[in-house]
Amino acid sequence: MRIRSLGVIDDAVVELSPGFTAVTGETGAGKTMVVTSLGLLLGGRADPALVRIGAKSAVVEGRLGIGPRTPAAVRAEEAGAELDDGVLLISRTVSAEGRSRAHLGGRSVPVGLLGELADDLVAVHGQTDQQGLLRPARQRQSLDRYAGDAVAVPLVKYTAAHRRLRAVATELAELTTRARERSQEADLLRFGLDEIAAAEPVPGEDAELAAEAERLGHAEALASAATAAHAALAGNPEDPEGVDATTLVAGAHRVLEAVRGHDQELATLAERLGEIGILMADVAGELASYADGLDADPLRLAAVEERRAALTHLTRKYGQDIAAVLAWAEESSARLAELDGDDDRIGELTEERDALRAELGELAQALTDARTASAERFAAAVTAELAELAMPHARVSVEIRQTEVAEEADGIEVGGRAVAYGPAGADEVELLLAPHPGAPPRPIAKGASGGELSRVMLAVEVVFAGTDPVPTYLFDEVDAGVGGKAAVEVGRRLARLAKSAQVVVVTHLPQVAAFADRQLLVEKTNDGSVTSSGVTVLEGEERVRELSRMLAGQEDSETARAHAEELLETARTGR
Repeated sequence: MRIRSLGVIDDAVVELSPGFTAVTGETGAGKTMVVTSLGLLLGGRADPALVRIGAKSAVVEGRLGIGPRTPAAVRAEEAGAELDDGVLLISRTVSAEGRSRAHLGGRSVPVGLLGELADDLVAVHGQTDQQGLLRPARQRQSLDRYAGDAVAVPLVKYTAAHRRLRAVATELAELTTRARERSQEADLLRFGLDEIAAAEPVPGEDAELAAEAERLGHAEALASAATAAHAALAGNPEDPEGVDATTLVAGAHRVLEAVRGHDQELATLAERLGEIGILMADVAGELASYADGLDADPLRLAAVEERRAALTHLTRKYGQDIAAVLAWAEESSARLAELDGDDDRIGELTEERDALRAELGELAQALTDARTASAERFAAAVTAELAELAMPHARVSVEIRQTEVAEEADGIEVGGRAVAYGPAGADEVELLLAPHPGAPPRPIAKGASGGELSRVMLAVEVVFAGTDPVPTYLFDEVDAGVGGKAAVEVGRRLARLAKSAQVVVVTHLPQVAAFADRQLLVEKTNDGSVTSSGVTVLEGEERVRELSRMLAGQEDSETARAHAEELLETARTGR
C-alpha cells in the first residue's frame, strides 16, 4: 500500500509479506493508520478527520494479488476493472470536506463495491471484534459462520419462511381488526347497488330524457312554428290566393328551363333552382309530418319528469351522469365481491399461517441440531487452541438454549415445547469458559480475567480464521493483555496460520513480532509525521534492535539484545 496525508502519515509505502507480517512501532507512531488504510481500501467509512492537517485529501493505493476466476475477480471485471497478471489496483481518496472516491483496476466505481470485494479478500480481526464477540447475538452469528452449509442451507429456508409468516400475520391482523369497518363499507356498497339496480338506468338515458322533456314542454310553440313554416313553403289550403315559396321557385325554374339551351351558365342556374325546389318540397313534407306527430301529452311529460328525477337522485350520489353512475356500480360490485371474500381470505391465511409455523418449527429444529453439532466441534477446537496459549486446563463450551413461551400462539413448537423465535431461528447461543478444573462454566465475559479473555478471544479468532475462505487476515492488537509464555504461543499460532494464508498483525509484543516472516517498523520524524522513510522493513541487526526496544525499551541493552536473538531463534526453530 501507498498512504498519503492520512493521520500522522505524510507519505509512506507499506510492503506486506506473503506470509506473516508484523507491524510494530512506538505508541502513537501510526501503526493504527496501517489498519485504517486497509479499511479504506476495503470500503470502510471515510472520516474527513483522518485527512492530515493542511492537506486537501488523503489517498490510499493498494496492489492486491487476486486469482483470475475467484468471485472477487469476476465481480471486479463485471464493474469494468482490469487485472494485470493477477494484480488488482485499488485506490481510495478522501477529501477534507468529506467526499470520497474509489477506483478499481483503473475504473471509477462506487465505494460500496469495495465493501463487496472485501468479504472475499480480507478478514479483519481486532479488539472491536473481540468486544462484539462478547454479545450472544454475535456469538450465534459466529457459530453459524463456523458451521458453514450445515447451518446456512436450512437458515436460508427458515429466513424465507419467517419473512412469509410475517407478511401473512400482518395481512391476517389487518383483516381481523378492521372487520367492522369492512362490514360498514360493504353495507354502503350494497345499498348503493340496490338503488341503482332498482332504477335500471340505461347508458345515455339521461340525455335522451332531457331532450324529450324540452320538446314536450314547448309542444304548442313547436307545432305552431312547424305549421307556419310549412305554409310558407307549400302554401295554405285555406288561402288559395296566397303565394308560397315552392310555387315561386317552380315558376322561376320554368322560365329558365325555357331558354337553358342557349347558355350553359343559365342552364347551371336552372339546375340549381330545380334542386332547391326538390329540397323545399322535402322540407315541407317533413314539417308536415313533424307537426302531425307532435303530441302535447301532459301525462307523458309528467312521466318523463318523474324518470328524470329518479336519475338525478342517482347522479347526485354516485356520479355526474348516468355513465359515471354505471361505472361506479361496476367498480363497487368488484369491491363488494372482494369484501365478501374476506372471510374466505381469513380462512386461507389462517391455514397458511399454521402451516408456516409448523414449517418454521421443523426448520428451527434442524438449525438447533446443526448448531449443536457444530458447537461441539467449535468448543473442542477453541479448547485445543487455549492449550497452545498456555491455558492447558481451560475448557470452552457452547450453550444453546431456547426461551419457552406461555402460549403456542406466541412462539413455534420445537422439541415439543412452544419457544420464542426470530429471523435466525429459536436458538440463543453463548460461549462459556471454565478456566480451570472444578470451575463452573460461565459466560466468557464473566469467567475470564483480562489476559485470559484476550487469549480466549484470540483462540476464537484463530478458529474462525481457519473457516474463512479469504486469502488475507488482519489482526489488530488482539494480543493485548497477553504476555510471557502465552505471548510466545500467540506468535506461534499466528505463524502457523500464515502457512496457509497471508497474515498481517499490528502488535506491541516482541514475542509475536519475532515469529513474523517480515517485520515493518513505523517511525515518526522529528516533526511528528510518518514519511516515506518512516515505514521500513527490518532485517538482521535492525530487527534485533527493534525487538530489544520492545522488550526493554532500550535498543542497546546487551540483555535485551540477547533475549531478542533468543526469541528470533525460538521462532525460527519452533514454528
